[in-house]
Amino acid sequence: MSDFTNNFWSWYVAALTLVGIIGALVLLWATARKKMPERSDNTTGHVWDEDLREANNPMPRWWMWLFVFTVIYSLLYLVAYPGLGAYPGEMGWSTRGEYDSAMVKADKELAPLYAQFSAKSPEQLAGDANAMAVGERLFMNNCAQCHGSDARGSKGFPNLADSDWLHGGSAEKIKETLTQGRKGQMPPMAAAVGSPEDVKNVAQYVLSLSGGPHDSVRAQLGKSKFTACAACHGVDGKGNTTLGAPNLTDDIWLHGWGEQAIVDIVNKGKTNEMPAQAGKLTEAQIHVLTAYIWGLSNKAPAAKL
Repeated sequence: MSDFTNNFWSWYVAALTLVGIIGALVLLWATARKKMPERSDNTTGHVWDEDLREANNPMPRWWMWLFVFTVIYSLLYLVAYPGLGAYPGEMGWSTRGEYDSAMVKADKELAPLYAQFSAKSPEQLAGDANAMAVGERLFMNNCAQCHGSDARGSKGFPNLADSDWLHGGSAEKIKETLTQGRKGQMPPMAAAVGSPEDVKNVAQYVLSLSGGPHDSVRAQLGKSKFTACAACHGVDGKGNTTLGAPNLTDDIWLHGWGEQAIVDIVNKGKTNEMPAQAGKLTEAQIHVLTAYIWGLSNKAPAAKL
């Protein structure tokens, strides 16, 4: 109900629920008062297909009282638990509370498992087969939705299995990213670069930095305009891990390759966000997950069991 913009819908749902329950009771009362005329053959007088007669056999009284009991139970349930619009119920139960309780219980049960990994550094854990098996499960449950089950990412989502890191690939930086999240933003730069033709020339220059196919004449014209980009990407275009500015010389393209893709980013800018995992995973889980992700681009031999 928190998604509703005003209280009308909460009252609407509550009223509709109560009207349905009361209506069921009224219907039961009305049908119970209706008396069928008694006939010597114990039928209602209705005949179908010439000789099929409807017998007058009322349902057992306990059936009716069972129905009444279910109605009373439903009213008591709605007092105790949420069901009447935004009313939370006297028991204070919620799906979020149930989830949080289950997670606390699960974390407590799994604490001994993670305790055996806490004394080791992420680099050491990367060679521990047991730790990597746990890390893989954590990755599949929390990271694979964006970065893929093979961790190689997709357009807009970084490849975690290579050596290209926007903020640095050390275990400390990976843990920092997992814990705090990241929000990368490139502002629209068209005004700083110049005319639309200047933007295209800069795109050709950027393509030339990684040795890809490009127009050398236009690239040379765009080199002087690249100074507007150098504050973040560096004069040589090799990026800046402190700012999270990509290296433009390595032929790795997070948001697509080609003149049009670069022009669109220069004109419109780009914002990417990696959500923080600190509120979702425990410190011990982040420690193991850090080791797993670090190991993807730093292949360590698995420890022998």
